[in-house]
Amino acid sequence: MRIALHLACFAAAVELALAGCRPAPGHPPQPMLNPDQITDFDTLFNQNCAGCHGRNGQNGPAIDLGNPEYQALADDDVINSWISGGIPGTEMPAFAQSTGGTLTNDQITALVAGMRRKWARPNAFGGDTPPPYEQPDTADAARGAEAFRAHCAFCHADSPQQITSRNYLALMADQQLRTVIIAGRPDIGQPDWRHDAPAGQPAVPLSADDVSNIVAYLASLRGIKPAAAGSAAQAGR
Repeated sequence: MRIALHLACFAAAVELALAGCRPAPGHPPQPMLNPDQITDFDTLFNQNCAGCHGRNGQNGPAIDLGNPEYQALADDDVINSWISGGIPGTEMPAFAQSTGGTLTNDQITALVAGMRRKWARPNAFGGDTPPPYEQPDTADAARGAEAFRAHCAFCHADSPQQITSRNYLALMADQQLRTVIIAGRPDIGQPDWRHDAPAGQPAVPLSADDVSNIVAYLASLRGIKPAAAGSAAQAGR
């Protein structure tokens, strides 16, 4: 009798468990997706990117992906290469399965397309032409020191934003520094290359040489250059 009662209780418990897994009346069952099959942008971004770049691509410790100027500056191949291969010498890891990560090529393509759809804007630079995206190998660090003092030090010399700190520079490849200088980081108040004057003075945009030389100067303060930081192809381009 007791055995029969136990069996009846067990059967009832199983039935309740199975009922909890069934779809509500009028709703068809949804197939369970393997992680490799997920291509929803919000899901992929929140699981893989938001921790460093912020929930909406902003206000994270890493580059402001939600900045329309960044989206206009970096093309699809550039962003794909950052996600796929990471940036050697920095905190940006490789996400492609082919490089030891967890994302398929289709998922990386979905991430790039989703960023464009959510954050790209027509005429993001307002008709102005920004300096070229890629950092050259021929920049002059000595001239960069002069340009930094003239255009950057009034904000960065005596503030918490110590971009000349080796600790900060050790986490940033040259191309990342260049990208932030050109596109800015509006989420934290960092202006783009056009707005770099002290209060009350007219803004004088940085020239392409200014940007290149400032990056070279900052790189010279790093001590040890991150692996392949000067190579656009290998350092996230």
